[in-house]
Amino acid sequence: MKKASVFLADGFEEVEGLTAVDLLRRAGVEVSTISITGRQDIHGAHDIIVKADALFEGRDFSDVDMLVLPGGMPGTLHLQEHTGLQKLLEEQYAKEKYIGAICAAPSVLGSLSFLQGRRACSYPSVEEKLTGAEVVQDSVVADGNIVTSRGVGTAIPFALELISILCGRERAEEIKKSIVFIEAL
Repeated sequence: MKKASVFLADGFEEVEGLTAVDLLRRAGVEVSTISITGRQDIHGAHDIIVKADALFEGRDFSDVDMLVLPGGMPGTLHLQEHTGLQKLLEEQYAKEKYIGAICAAPSVLGSLSFLQGRRACSYPSVEEKLTGAEVVQDSVVADGNIVTSRGVGTAIPFALELISILCGRERAEEIKKSIVFIEAL
């Protein structure tokens, strides 16, 4: 079974984080929500309190296939400031394992130089922080082991792309159909 960890910090964008968790779990991925705050209760950007499955400290991530960073403010800033998470992201990147980031969170990957020479997208106001990337306006971009997306409105396509990577395109299509996802407009 594939494994993913979704990292939560106070001020995270609830729709982005929880959509990824929900759809990945529907696809059969073992997903853990991980608090980087030292406590399990996380306060989202819109005052929704979420109880994380586990704390970052003392957690073994060696068998995790994908790390996922939801955006939101100031959640993204907290993710960027967490030295343990930065080290974990660097290890994951060096092993060419998957990292997904949505909204403002791709800026964390830019600050770590993970986007050099890659196509990437993010929330418009942080595009200048995608250091070294070819910035595009696609709703989701998968380039090598890095997946980026633009914001709340792209949370479902982002999660479906993560499923496609971990479980195959056919499984992503099954989940898309089961949730009656219809791309409108």
